[in-house]
Amino acid sequence: MDIIQNNKEQKGNFLAIENGVQAGIITYVWEGANKIIVEHTVVEPQFEGKGVGKQLVMAVVKFARENKIKIVPLCSYTKRVFDKDPEAFKDVLA
Repeated sequence: MDIIQNNKEQKGNFLAIENGVQAGIITYVWEGANKIIVEHTVVEPQFEGKGVGKQLVMAVVKFARENKIKIVPLCSYTKRVFDKDPEAFKDVLA
């Protein structure tokens, strides 16, 4: 699975692509220069249960760590991932 980031001035997303097909997307908006708000995660029905959502969340976390920014997990799925292992994400949680 390939994860592709599209980052613009005020918003962005990560796409999960499997064999040329979009498996999922996670969207975010910038809140200032050092914080992003994860708004929504969608996994296409044929890819549910395959860890696509988790891969997308981890791509956002990696991006945050590499760029020293914080994440506001507004998306319910992302929030659940963060809540399951708070210690793993405390460095990026806003």
